[in-house]
Amino acid sequence: MNQHHESTGPADEQQITLRGPAELADALPYLMGFHPDDSVIMVALHGGRGRFGGRLRLGIPQSPQEWAPVAEQLAECLIKGSERRGERPDAIVIFLCQDPAEGESGSRVMERLRPFAQRLRTACGGLDVPVLEALCISDGRYWSYCCPDERCCPAEGNQLAMPGTSVMAAAAAYAGIQVRGTLREMEARLAPLTTSAAAGQQRALDSAGAELVPKLLDEEGREDVARDTLDLARQLMKRLGEAPVTTPSASDIGDDRLISHDEAAAVILGLQDRETRDRAAEWMEGPEAASALRLWRALSRRCVAPYEEHAAAPLTLAGWVSWSTGDEPGARVALGLALRIDPRYTFAQLLHEACNQGLDPETLRRCLRGERSVRAGRRGHRPDRSARPRTARPAATRRRRSPSGSARPESAATRRRSGQGTPGRRVAQDDG
Repeated sequence: MNQHHESTGPADEQQITLRGPAELADALPYLMGFHPDDSVIMVALHGGRGRFGGRLRLGIPQSPQEWAPVAEQLAECLIKGSERRGERPDAIVIFLCQDPAEGESGSRVMERLRPFAQRLRTACGGLDVPVLEALCISDGRYWSYCCPDERCCPAEGNQLAMPGTSVMAAAAAYAGIQVRGTLREMEARLAPLTTSAAAGQQRALDSAGAELVPKLLDEEGREDVARDTLDLARQLMKRLGEAPVTTPSASDIGDDRLISHDEAAAVILGLQDRETRDRAAEWMEGPEAASALRLWRALSRRCVAPYEEHAAAPLTLAGWVSWSTGDEPGARVALGLALRIDPRYTFAQLLHEACNQGLDPETLRRCLRGERSVRAGRRGHRPDRSARPRTARPAATRRRRSPSGSARPESAATRRRSGQGTPGRRVAQDDG
């Protein structure tokens, strides 16, 4: 039975001691900010007292043939990532979370995933970092793959604690930490519409594409589209900001009703231009951040088939605003979905890495504020739009951009031919 410590504040404040598998299992939603489902989670531990460090989440691969290479990728990603942040893990804790399929028991899930747990333990051990605990959580129960003592870890598993009754739950409530439901519920808020409205949205995207894509390929037309896109987005943000906020599901339904198919299509297509998207990222703080986040979520839901790949831009913006306003779990979910759609979407890659490394978003906020100020100054000195040069950007940012964020739209077929959909992409996409 191992003890682990999670600090809820600075080092001189009270620390929480987690005693054994039961309290580790109960702490998981508070570590992630949501209830992970169908997930493998790896958490780095540091120091002799097992202080929690970096954490990594990935959907459990369906095929057992993927388990060995995925285990090696995950172990390397967590350990090497921790080293880049300056502290190699002293140990790792693993969680495998999956609900039973129809006719399957939680115990059966545990046994089915046991080889995967062993692969993960071996991969970590191969990099000289031991796995201190590996738990399976399924059907409201938990099992330890490491503890052989049936007195505390019986074959039928142990019941999870009632929500809100543990030491970790009390400490999380005191610290203001919220658990935002399940991962599946969080992803559903950003998923494309599947209702009868999807057909109308598809037709609107078809029409907008026929009108806007030729303009995006022309320099002057591109500037016109950018201006119109941002103006319309501001109008929609104002409209959403004036609407009442209720429960998440009711709010999403209300937001969808406030945006027409044609309006959604025009902004979605306009955001495929990288510089327009970067301008939209400036709505990141203050009163406009909340309405911007509602808009980006709504536009992500409007990227219906066959336009799913267009959601990378609004999903990344949703992730950025979430991170900028302190919602790291929401940011990781949105950015993970963006990278699932387009693993080479550079803006999402950079934000995802920065968020997972615990960097301060203020650095990027200062950069965006500076660009807005520079642009405002140039607008005052250059009334002739055709003579106005584009806003200068940091050289490092320019070098790291990929074609996925360019103004020239790419079809799904083009991306598939370029080899963007690689099997190993999931390690980067889902680090929740």
